[in-house]
Amino acid sequence: MDERRRMSVVLWWLSLAVGVVALVASGSETWGSPPGQRAAPDSGSGVHARRRAAMVQSQIAARGVTDSVVLDAMRTVLRHRFVPDEHLEEAYDDRPLPIGLGQTISQPYVVAAMTEAMHAGPKDRVLEIGTGSGYQAAVLAEIVGEVYTIEILAPLGRRAESTLTALGYKNVHVRVGDGYQGWPDQAPFDAIIVTAAPDHVPQPLIDQLRVNGRMVLPLGRGEQTLVVLTKTPDGVKVEEQFGVRFVPMTGEAERRRPSRGDSTPPPDD
Repeated sequence: MDERRRMSVVLWWLSLAVGVVALVASGSETWGSPPGQRAAPDSGSGVHARRRAAMVQSQIAARGVTDSVVLDAMRTVLRHRFVPDEHLEEAYDDRPLPIGLGQTISQPYVVAAMTEAMHAGPKDRVLEIGTGSGYQAAVLAEIVGEVYTIEILAPLGRRAESTLTALGYKNVHVRVGDGYQGWPDQAPFDAIIVTAAPDHVPQPLIDQLRVNGRMVLPLGRGEQTLVVLTKTPDGVKVEEQFGVRFVPMTGEAERRRPSRGDSTPPPDD
């Protein structure tokens, strides 16, 4: 083989190798993971990654969420893996979506805003009341050390746990049960997030929150307000955020619902 032909063969193989590398890169999605947890990469052409990037830019950052860690988590978590197949094309739309049994996966902006309001860090332990699809738990898992999440509806809890396991989240612990009493044997928690609306703040959740910890939850009957509670050595400080609409908190929260003329919940047994 003469020198010119040998050089042509080498260049052909080099161009083939470059093309393969480019093809692999364009068809994969990469992201960072916290220590001890690594989410499985998504398959496909990268369309979902582009839709997530657009979601974060137009729906979340544009509305004032600025925490770069939260924005990165929202770009990372595969929201389309947490919605039913019939809503796959709507997974990154600016609205909540039904997930069955009368429950929903929250609007992306609300997930991001609630997560930012928690001020949680990489070593924190967080309790979530209302696992639902598991999406909020996955977002938290990208940010904090450990997530403990409780779902009252067994089919949803089992499905969420299966999805989170399939995606490789090792720092999320799922329990099926009534979240009103929290998770006492894992308390105290650095932050608590409630993704269903009670009309009073469950005292057991306040008890399980560390001093200087924050609880984020929708509060109210009918019209609801997202509130942030900060537990201080002297009591609880409450800050109202904005109006929201979540499914009602069921179970013990319903039994302890105060009458319309009484804003004080019944005493804990």
